[in-house]
This record gives sequence, C-alpha cells and structure tokens, in this order.
Amino acid sequence: MSNKFPFRQLPSLASVAVLGYLASGCAALERLRNTGEQPTLSKIDNPTTQAGYKPVQMPMPTPQPATYSPNSLWRSGSRAFFKDQRARQIGDILTVTVNITDKAAIANQTQRSRTNTEDSGVTNFFGKNNLPITQQALPGRLLTADSTSSSDGKGSVNRQEALQTSVAAVVTQVLPNGNLVVEGKQEIRVNYEIRELIVAGIVRPEDIQSDNTIDSSKIAETRIAYGGRGQITDVQQPRYGQQVMDVILPF
Repeated sequence: MSNKFPFRQLPSLASVAVLGYLASGCAALERLRNTGEQPTLSKIDNPTTQAGYKPVQMPMPTPQPATYSPNSLWRSGSRAFFKDQRARQIGDILTVTVNITDKAAIANQTQRSRTNTEDSGVTNFFGKNNLPITQQALPGRLLTADSTSSSDGKGSVNRQEALQTSVAAVVTQVLPNGNLVVEGKQEIRVNYEIRELIVAGIVRPEDIQSDNTIDSSKIAETRIAYGGRGQITDVQQPRYGQQVMDVILPF
C-alpha cells in the first residue's frame, strides 16, 4: 500500500543520529563528567608542544653582517646601546593591550523593473481573409505577448564591537628578521563559568613600549578570541541534535 510507513528508512535515520552523537561525543562526555562541578581550568603548557602547532613562516630580508666602527662600542644595526627589559627572545613575557572599538554601518538598496509588450496583428494576409491550406479565418492577432519583471533588494549591516582588556603573552618564536611571534591565553573562572581570552600574532620589537607593553593594533596577523565555557554558555547553545538537523536538512 502507498500509505505504509517506510520502515526500511529507520536504520538510516538511526545511523544519522548515531553519527551526530559520536561527532560530539568528546564534548558530551566532558560535560557529563563535570555535571554539578565547576569547569576545570586548562593546564599551563608549552604552546609549541600542542597538537597542530606549526612555526610561523614569513618573508624575510637578506641577513646583514654585523660591522663595528673603529674605536667605537656601537655596533651597526643595533637597536639599543644599553640593555633593556623588554621582551626580545623566546620565553620572554610582554603585556598585550587589547583595544578593539569597531563600528560599521552599511546600507544598500537596489530596484529594478522592466515591462515588455508584443502585439502583432494581421488583417489581410497576402490579400486573403483565410489562411492557406486550412482555409480558416485569419485571427485578429497572430502574436500577443506580455512580460513584466521587477526586483527590489535591500540590505543593511549595523555592527558595533568593543573589547578593552590586557593579557600577558609569551614569545614562542623569534623570526630571522628579529620579529617576535607571541601567544597569550587568559582564563578567569567565576562560579560555574570560565571566560577565555586568547591573543596571538607577530610583534615588531620597535613597537614594544618601554614598560614592556604593546597595543593589539600593532600586532601583525593578529588572532584574538574572546569567549567562554560553562553552564551559561551551554544553555545558550542549541542542542546537538538540532545542530545536526540544521546541517542535514536542505530547507
């Protein structure tokens, strides 16, 4: 019968549900293990030993040999005469001042319309009032066509972001041209919620201020992540089944 339920599709639906659950298995197990407990802080580890870590490679200038002037203690190309305490080698720490105040407002509107009319009439076809062969009467109109097309599109973006904080970063790599690759992570736990701040990028030593701080706007290839995890974040996220269905369903 045509109204029978396709029971043969049940295994495939079950497989999709199982795959969706396995895809989020690690996170689900972690949440179940921490039920009723405060989320744990991450361990302090060496960033270069983390899985997926890759050294940064950037275009480098040709190395210049160091030269010394006669009867002078100054070395050509040196950035300072006296040694300072600013970060300059692997393992040194500097403070990154995150100051983001972005604001964007964009509005676009497009309108288009077109109207076409085709009307062709024949009253006397080659002096005859009837069509050849068929001997039928000529119609008043042989071709009549009308078309109308219109389009109206509107779009707008109004975004405003503000983030002001500081985080200590560690120099993880010194590039051949002297630039520093830094990475910093900060975790703050309040009750059952953890706030995370991650900053990474490439710093030019000349941009580091005398108090060993640098503004985030002067960091190249900046990667800043600010978020959290815990009970509040978990409630704000859709359930795993809903996320899987959002990916699978075509409508």
